Amino acid sequence: MEFTLRQLADLLGGKVEGDESVKVNRLDKIQEGKPGGISFLANEKYEPYLYQTAASAVIVSEGFKPSKAYQTNLIRVKDAYSSFTQILETYSQFTKASFQGIEEPSYMDPSSQIGKGHYRGAFSYIGKNTQIGNQVKIHPHSYIGNQVKIGDNCIIHPGAKICDGSVIGNHCEIHPGAVIGSDGFGFAPQEDGSYKAIPQIGNVILEDWVSIGANVTVDCATMGSTIIRKGAKIDNLVQIAHNVIIGENTVIAAQAGVSGSSELGKNCVIAGKAGIVGHIKIADKTTIGANTGVIKSIKKPGQTFFGYIGMEMKQFLKSYSIFKNLEDLESRIKELEKKP
Repeated sequence: MEFTLRQLADLLGGKVEGDESVKVNRLDKIQEGKPGGISFLANEKYEPYLYQTAASAVIVSEGFKPSKAYQTNLIRVKDAYSSFTQILETYSQFTKASFQGIEEPSYMDPSSQIGKGHYRGAFSYIGKNTQIGNQVKIHPHSYIGNQVKIGDNCIIHPGAKICDGSVIGNHCEIHPGAVIGSDGFGFAPQEDGSYKAIPQIGNVILEDWVSIGANVTVDCATMGSTIIRKGAKIDNLVQIAHNVIIGENTVIAAQAGVSGSSELGKNCVIAGKAGIVGHIKIADKTTIGANTGVIKSIKKPGQTFFGYIGMEMKQFLKSYSIFKNLEDLESRIKELEKKP
């Protein structure tokens, strides 16, 4: 695909500084830019590359003022990062639109239905009584079980598994190796020390515009539903346990885990390797730092939590009770030190 700078500027609502007729056919990092490529500059740390890049054009924000001479063309827009994201989305849509039709061998049970404009890759499988919407792309080696519902404009990447009874909204993307609706981790301890599996008869619901990263596992509910609300984004290698609820537009980074029956609010940010215990609630707009362990509910919205030290449980709880009061203890010590 090839576009002139004028076409891109019209798409982005920006203005060209340079030759509008220059054509680009590739997206480049600014530090790796070559002729025919277009880059963007949103972080001031990368400004030196503007004066070195061989890219045919660079997208910059309206307020940007170069400090040196440069050889490339500029497209000035309201927000460089958002505009480059828009180009990526447009490019991605063109690419995805090329997937059409049915590759063989693939299988769909006669009792299931799929909408217009779909793609079914080789070795994909669709079970019984499943309903799939329009413009859905099902890539090779993906599995969709029985009685699954998938909305419009979804992408199921290679090797993804969507288990029986799962409900997927519109505009969702399930990346390679993800498993939606696997059994929740439910086992009842027995008198002899063994464990007996508790049947997991619930399902998983993904609302609209949810993104599930590679090798993520979202367990089905024991009863009822595990729910990921509209706009939530889950990074690679995340574990979402049974009966968890993830709020709208919450993002969870790689290797984090959310234990069973916990509820996360809207617009939360959960950093990598964070761990959240079961049966607690996290308020809206909470930020959980990397490697942080959350062991009780967070009721006040908009707070940031960070830090975790592993030690024997009773010792940790005693130390934690002191740690919470360190600021007060320090003030009291200072007051004591002032006394004769």
